[in-house]
Amino acid sequence: MDFINNLEAYWIWLILAALLAIGEIAIAPGVFLIFVAAAAAGVGIVTSVIDLSITAQLIIFALLSIASVYLGRKWYARSDVANADPLLNNRSARMIGQFVTVIEDVSANDGRVKHGDSEWPARGPDLKPGDKARIAYVEAGVLQLEKAE
Repeated sequence: MDFINNLEAYWIWLILAALLAIGEIAIAPGVFLIFVAAAAAGVGIVTSVIDLSITAQLIIFALLSIASVYLGRKWYARSDVANADPLLNNRSARMIGQFVTVIEDVSANDGRVKHGDSEWPARGPDLKPGDKARIAYVEAGVLQLEKAE
């Protein structure tokens, strides 16, 4: 424990920055810890050049954390991340254009269809059980159908 007491303040900040960066990469990716790690590294660099009280170090850390998280959020919002499957978490949007089989009469008010291994409420033109239809769009969990051609 004597080793920790003999560490300069900037080493503590740089170690904290490294631990936060490792936490971002290994434990909680996407949690903005990397920006807090950058703030800790910034305090470590400033503290290595200028001898500051712990209060001043904490104030600089707080200000740098706020600034880096703010800038990071702006950068993320501006960056359009390419995705191989942009509809991955939007199941209803993935269904548009696919075909379903009518299992209960479909009308403009109600009906049921089978899509994959599940049944869905549906609306659309008059269709009888066994008919095929195409999903035009999904509204509030109800498939809006059009006749299959």
